Amino acid sequence: MNFTSLVFAFVSVFTLVFAIPVNLDKRDVFVPPILYPHSGTVWTINQRHNVTWDTSNAPVNITNSRGIIMLRKDNRATPLILAEGFDILLGRFEITVPWVVQGDDYSLVLFGDSGNWSENFTITGADI
Repeated sequence: MNFTSLVFAFVSVFTLVFAIPVNLDKRDVFVPPILYPHSGTVWTINQRHNVTWDTSNAPVNITNSRGIIMLRKDNRATPLILAEGFDILLGRFEITVPWVVQGDDYSLVLFGDSGNWSENFTITGADI
């Protein structure tokens, strides 16, 4: 009984020593707001446009500086990747408007180490 109590006490102290909180390194998450496209913007299929975002409040150390721009429709993600692998600190990237169904409920998602989406905008058909 004494031996069991001694082992239990030792294990309890050992557990408490290693349960001390660990200091985590500060992690910088960068969520730049998308400036263009915005509400009222109209894009036409197959045109080229610069997607722009605000980099003025970028932290010194960004966890993931490689960006991805994806298209959303009706607040749902689509599988359309419009650009990837660019430096998120550029503040803009040129894309080609994909061939999609016309609508006024499109938005873009800008991924770096976090995701941020634009306001809804319109995509219309190409001139025939």
